[in-house]
Amino acid sequence: MPLQKVQLRPGLNREGTDYSNEGGWYDGDKIRFRSGFPEKLGGWSRLSNSTYIGAARTLWNWVDLTGLSYIGVGTNVKYYVELGGGYNDITPFYYTDSLTNKISTSITSNVITITDINYAPNIGDYLVISGASAVGGISATLLNAEQVVTAVNPSLNQYSFVVSATATSSVAAGGGTITVNYEVPTGLNTFISGTGWGASPWGFGGWGLAYSGGNQLRLWTADNFGEDLILAPRGGQIYFWQPSGTYTNGVAAGLTTRAQKLQTLSTSAGYQGTYVPNSTYQVVTSAIQKFVIAFGANSYVSGNPNTTFNPMLVRWSDQLNPYQWVPDIINQSGEFTLTNGSYIMGARATRQEILVWTDSAIYSMQYIGTPYVWSFQILMDNISIMSPNAMITVNNVTYWMGQEKFYMYSGRVETLPCSLRQYIFADINKNQAYQVFAGANEGFNEVWWFYCSNGSDTIDKYVIYNYLDRVWYYGTMPRTAWLDTGILQNPVAAKYDAATNTGLLLYHESGVDDNAGVSPQPIDAYVQSSDFDIGDGHNFGFVWRILPDVNFNGSNVNQPSVTMTIKPRENSGTPYGVADNPTVTSGDNYTTKNEYTVQQFTGQVYTRLRGRQMAFRIESNTLGVAWQLGMPRIDIRPDGRR
Repeated sequence: MPLQKVQLRPGLNREGTDYSNEGGWYDGDKIRFRSGFPEKLGGWSRLSNSTYIGAARTLWNWVDLTGLSYIGVGTNVKYYVELGGGYNDITPFYYTDSLTNKISTSITSNVITITDINYAPNIGDYLVISGASAVGGISATLLNAEQVVTAVNPSLNQYSFVVSATATSSVAAGGGTITVNYEVPTGLNTFISGTGWGASPWGFGGWGLAYSGGNQLRLWTADNFGEDLILAPRGGQIYFWQPSGTYTNGVAAGLTTRAQKLQTLSTSAGYQGTYVPNSTYQVVTSAIQKFVIAFGANSYVSGNPNTTFNPMLVRWSDQLNPYQWVPDIINQSGEFTLTNGSYIMGARATRQEILVWTDSAIYSMQYIGTPYVWSFQILMDNISIMSPNAMITVNNVTYWMGQEKFYMYSGRVETLPCSLRQYIFADINKNQAYQVFAGANEGFNEVWWFYCSNGSDTIDKYVIYNYLDRVWYYGTMPRTAWLDTGILQNPVAAKYDAATNTGLLLYHESGVDDNAGVSPQPIDAYVQSSDFDIGDGHNFGFVWRILPDVNFNGSNVNQPSVTMTIKPRENSGTPYGVADNPTVTSGDNYTTKNEYTVQQFTGQVYTRLRGRQMAFRIESNTLGVAWQLGMPRIDIRPDGRR
């Protein structure tokens, strides 16, 4: 028989059985399809050796007027601005209190206790003390610093933190008059249902002064108003961060400045800051029209600010003025209540409109000018979305993951056909659905979704849609946030280390190995075909050689190689390997070996394998190797029936 080309359909398909997908690919990890052929994903490397505290759920990149490129990093603990590889803490202060002689110490203990009847932080919250004098042998330098709460005693209105020295005496009440700036309360890096604010639905309601949350997944939103950063934790207030405009050796001096409440800045600018929304699910800026828009907010009530949170309300500032939120005939601030759904899940600004998702519908929000300012149209009802970050817009098309399928919007809402639908949605841990996030890898025409698999409370898997080739593939990878190239040269992803409660940023498509750690590690990448016939359905086929077709472009080691594994099968219901070592009718015997090393100039490999059908797998797990599979050929001859 002539040599038979193995030319398979691109993309992975798990919608049917292995054999029913004959002519396609069935399984893989850390591979992509480019021009129809599978290849290993690019590697990743650290953006810098610096780390930040917590798990990042939001990354945002922008450039200021001087050309400095920043990355905003929102974690469950803090908010940072990255510049030049360093992470600068700009976490806003949520509440400020003045206390007099409220610090206590115990002899030989390094635990410091503070009594505050006005505010109750949670364990893990951060605060900054200033103005304290030495107490019980603990120096003022150790007290006047950022502290982290290690214990709380609500019945006594007390909390504690630890310093690096031990007290030489016990003091019940000391420290003089101090200022305590409480940072935005921390959240968790996993979702816990049924506890804290917003248990049903998640994030429902705002923060009160005596904050009782701190036990929900922390999601930040960020956007730009000009060169300034506007940000908000889901369910919290809106904050503004403004570079100071002064620079030393090319570094912005504003990096030492905390983000400030928009309410405070509004009041300082001469406006009625009490009417700025006191909490929101998400804040977005309309880049062309220059509005600041809050999705989920408290409504405006003339003369008496309403503090009741409305999860379906959309409010916006005056045009070109983020400080003015009082509707008037001479400005364009206003509000609108959506009707379809129970709460707003999220919003994304696109080229001509802002898309708004509730828990059961999607709206189009378009600017129409005065007097109504914005119009709202329902694009589709009775749809779903997995999480507030499950949507992404690429090339003017918006994609998102629903509860049981994928969607796309390019002027109309459509179901996105998916050859992995059953496999992916059966594998997702729905209890951690809010961790799902979408990202784009524009250089490879890909949309990525990361999710927690069944049995995992942290993100460990991804699924990719290649919108140019219209194919799907999936794999394993722990990431918590993603940022496409845009201003940057490479996609950037966030990785979290639970053991140290720290994270770092990684450049993706950088090299061919895993360079996230101290030393490079190989990336285990493989793709496996579905079964295809090598016999005539009745008789066996005998594969005696394979002519591989693999290129190793991009490899940085001598003699790069992949492992080719051949998997013969007698029948669809039998496990692989049953036909590995039959006795051929001619009396010739052969071994069970079915793994072969293929290098750049490997012309052929001798296999001596027998079965009615077979699958093959290409894999690499060594340093410095990049590969793309072409069209291998197999040499088959008819064989017996048994």
